[in-house]
This record gives sequence, structure tokens and C-alpha cells, in this order.
Amino acid sequence: MLTMKKVASFEVEYFQYLNADSQVVAELPSFAQNAADLIPFYREMVLTRLFDQKAVVLQRTGRMGTYASSEGQEASMIGLGRAMRREDVLFPTYREHGVYFARGVSMTEIFTYWGGNESGMNFSRVPDDFPVCIPIATQIPHAAGAAYAFKYRKQARVAVAVCGDGATSKGDFYEGLNAAGVWNLPCVFVVVNNQWAISLPRSKQSVCQTMAQKAIAAGIPGEQCDGNDVIAVYDRMDQALRKARSGGGPTVLEAVTYRMRDHTTADDASRYRQQEEVDQQRKRDPIMRLKKYLVEQHAWSEEQDEQLLSEVGADVEAATKEYLDTPPRPPHTIFDCLYETLPKAYLEQMSQLSKQGEASHE
Repeated sequence: MLTMKKVASFEVEYFQYLNADSQVVAELPSFAQNAADLIPFYREMVLTRLFDQKAVVLQRTGRMGTYASSEGQEASMIGLGRAMRREDVLFPTYREHGVYFARGVSMTEIFTYWGGNESGMNFSRVPDDFPVCIPIATQIPHAAGAAYAFKYRKQARVAVAVCGDGATSKGDFYEGLNAAGVWNLPCVFVVVNNQWAISLPRSKQSVCQTMAQKAIAAGIPGEQCDGNDVIAVYDRMDQALRKARSGGGPTVLEAVTYRMRDHTTADDASRYRQQEEVDQQRKRDPIMRLKKYLVEQHAWSEEQDEQLLSEVGADVEAATKEYLDTPPRPPHTIFDCLYETLPKAYLEQMSQLSKQGEASHE
């Protein structure tokens, strides 16, 4: 007679404090109990949105390269970035502008990078943060490697890797999680589930109920939160970081949100998704959700909002001017970070480019 027994069972918890109607649906964590304390979160979310809009304009007018918008994902970005400590290290994709801003990176630096000048990734405030990662999921094992170094050196630091829902289908994702689980590394893997992996919808990319449950295969905890609720993102990220920093090991956090714009400025999302879907998702706009809550709690007003938009708009314009006034780097500098000692063939090429540059200025 065959005897059956259950050898393991799992569950994925979902966290939300402020729903799409700006109503409190669970007891607020201590940092959010005074509504006025959420104003800095709101300001950075607004800054990220206005920066994003300006970046698209710059690309469309030929003054910046291809750009990946983060519109609609501001709560995920700011909640994540504000929870991190300065000594933690970020391993981003190409859409984490708000995380950078929350960590003190300037708008000019981000503009500069997307304008084709890699010096924009040489951050003055967080020099250890990794640059924008264009390949999908390759930053995940990099984060595990850095976390291994933190643990080996007994440093109270956490490696934070951010990826999209599409990246969870890549082998790099599973390899990084598995290594972090086996070695109990101080890592937090954030899956920003914006429902679209370029033109492939979430429903056709994975039949998992959640992206968070993919952590189970690595033997580490995974949880899901409302990625448009900045309170939930910050709270769960803060908890995961504290656990990792104290030796409790890695966590996968899935933040469920939505990409409002095209995948990048080289994309046309109207070819693969319906406008009705986007319009419906705009009702869940994270910025309007938090604004409505602040106003209802008498911590914010329309007059203050107009003043904020004016101030942040001026900051964006100042950063734009600084970026546009930055002279382009000489072509021969493309060799600067390739090798500690350049091979002979590259030395010759660098010399040729340098001479060409000097001739063009004569």
C-alpha cells in the first residue's frame, strides 16, 4: 500500500497599507503613522515623474539617447531607495532612476549617462552603486558575488538587485538566488513586476501565481507587495534589509506595479497592448494615491502641490541645462576603463583617435 505524505508546503504573503482609493487597509507601520512624514517620499516621487517626462522630451528632440521611462513605478523606486543605507550597494536595471535619486544621485548624472557619456555613472554620492545594466538579469549573480564579499569581510552591507518580471525567466536569476540561498548572503532581490516584459504580457511569460514564489526553489523567503503603495514597498524593503544585514539571509520581494509608457523610447507599446488597459491602470497611479491620502489627512494642500511642482520643475530645468552644457568626452576615452594595461592593438587605436580629435580642433 502506497503511503503519501506532504514533505513541504509554502505560502507567499501580500502586503498593502494604502489601497488604490487611498484608504488605509492595515495598521500603518511606525514611520507612516504621521502623514506629514510621508511628504519627502511624495516629493521624490514627483521629482522622478517630472525628470522622466523631461528625459522623454530630450530624447524626442535629439538631445539624448534611447531612454527607459519609469512612469507609474515611482512608489516602487522611492520606497526601495529610501529604505537602503548609504553603504548598501544597488544593482539596477535600466529603469531605476528614482532609486538613484533617493540615494542622492543627481539628475544631471543620470541625464549624462543617457546622453551617451558613461561618466554619468561615476556617482559622487554613492560611488559603489553599480551602473545601469542593459542585459537582462546579468546583475543578479553580480549582486550575489558582492554580497559574498560583504559577508567574507564581515561588513554590515546589503547587495540590492533589482530586475523586472521578464528577468525572472532567465538562468542568471535562478543562479544568483541559488548562490545567495546556499551561502546565506546579505542580498535582497527586488522583482519590479510591471506586467510587461517588453511586448510580452505577464500572462504569457510565466504561469506562476506570483513572481515571489520563484524564491522557493532557492530555499529563501519570497513575498509580494503592492508596488504602487510606497508605504508597503518601504516597509517590506526595510524589513528585508534589516534581516539581511543581521545575518538572516536573502529575500525576494515582488513589487506589483505597471509600466505606463513604452518599454523604451525605441518602442511603441500601442502595437501590443490596448489603451483601455493603460487607462484602467492610471487609476492606480502611485503619486495620485499618496497625494490624495496626504490631502485627506490635512498634511498637504493644492497650494503646496503647485509650489512643489514649480520648485521641482525648476530643479529639473537646471539639471537639464547643466547636462546640455557638459562638453562631450573625447572619443579616445572609450578605452579608459577596458583594461588596467591596454593591449598594444588598443593603444594604437587610442592613439589614432586621439590624433583625429586633436586635428578636428585645429
